[in-house]
Amino acid sequence: MRAGPSRPHVIVLGNEKGGSGKSTTAMHLIVALMRGGGTVGCLDLDARQGTLTRYVENRRATAADLPLPVPRHAAILASRLDSAAAAAAEDRARFAEAMAGFADCQFVVIDTPGSDTGLSRIGHSHADTLVTPLNDSFLDLDLLARLDREGKRILGPSVYAEAVWEQRKRRALADGGSIEWVVMRNRLSSLDARNKRDIGNLLDQLSRRIGFRLAPGFTERVIFRELFPRGLTLLDLDPGRAGLSLNMSHVAARQEVRALLKAIGIEGMAKSASEAPAESTGAA
Repeated sequence: MRAGPSRPHVIVLGNEKGGSGKSTTAMHLIVALMRGGGTVGCLDLDARQGTLTRYVENRRATAADLPLPVPRHAAILASRLDSAAAAAAEDRARFAEAMAGFADCQFVVIDTPGSDTGLSRIGHSHADTLVTPLNDSFLDLDLLARLDREGKRILGPSVYAEAVWEQRKRRALADGGSIEWVVMRNRLSSLDARNKRDIGNLLDQLSRRIGFRLAPGFTERVIFRELFPRGLTLLDLDPGRAGLSLNMSHVAARQEVRALLKAIGIEGMAKSASEAPAESTGAA
């Protein structure tokens, strides 16, 4: 993993479907990296919806009362120019300007829209690590693979898998770099064991076919909704800190977060960053 003062390691949260948990996952990765000693910038390419932007704003407000690390943040609105070529050029310029503001960070975490946009493609092409949260359903799996009518056999890659393949090729041609792709199974059901098993088998086949690693995702969603208004993550909860107590449900959900971080390799990246010299703390 490349991380250091010479070039930030870019982690992109991508999926062409809304409601998959990209912004929640992004904030947990951001906080994990900051608490591991890394200097972190975050970029919201879905500024119109602005979920990650509001998450950071909520966190900054809470940090006035609690000692919380806060990332450097920027958001980009997509160009509204009539000319497709001019709009693409403006999007590239805005992206380059935002990334220049993170030049002294060790990590940049980018949240993308839940649709195929010019800004999303630009963000994907700069990824060192691409994390794709995927709800554990055949509907969401359809973005990665075309299946037969019985849902048992993979016929070929689908729209998002093909888009990632295209950005991988562009990245290799641009600077010889590679994109490590991690797909996380989100909202795992504890009830429909057969459905979970079938999707798991298909994802395992697909991971070998189109080249991604599988990581565990989150099952408990209520906790995340409760933490969002304060800009907090499960990694901020501390029994010794006023107002941030843990219950058994929180403990179980935090274990899921730590399993995800380990699968992605965030813990190792944060440790490497904390041992490297840095010019900025990453806090606002």
